[in-house]
Amino acid sequence: MANMATWIGAEVTIPPKEGEEGGKPQVIKGKTVLFHVGDMLRVHYKLIEKEKVAGKTKREVHEETHERTQVFEGIVIAIKGIGMNTMFTVRRVGEGRIGIERILPLHSPWIKKLEIKKSGKVRRAKLYYLRDRIGKSATRIHEVLPVASQAGAR
Repeated sequence: MANMATWIGAEVTIPPKEGEEGGKPQVIKGKTVLFHVGDMLRVHYKLIEKEKVAGKTKREVHEETHERTQVFEGIVIAIKGIGMNTMFTVRRVGEGRIGIERILPLHSPWIKKLEIKKSGKVRRAKLYYLRDRIGKSATRIHEVLPVASQAGAR
């Protein structure tokens, strides 16, 4: 993998980064998302909650299930695995400056949507050094801004 990117979905052509040759995208599943290590990502995943509810009598106990979508937003610090075994780690700094990490399988029926909020520019494949950082330095990564086309500038 020369690009260290994760490709999902129909074949997509993305312009190569500076100094790289264009790579052929990998075709998997039906979603279309491209993210790298260092990107700020919002993961919408399905959560099933089970709750025991008392019935009319003391012995009656019913179990109710509620399905909802929860959002986890953070920086992608690692992408591991190949093909269907691909896992990615998302880290966010929670309340009280506590780091929260989730390791999620890329091809999971529980993941409903992946949104890229910011594209980060990093020079490492794994960003484990962010675990030692505290405060804003734990979330600050240089952002990649889209380049305007030369023909549209004239």
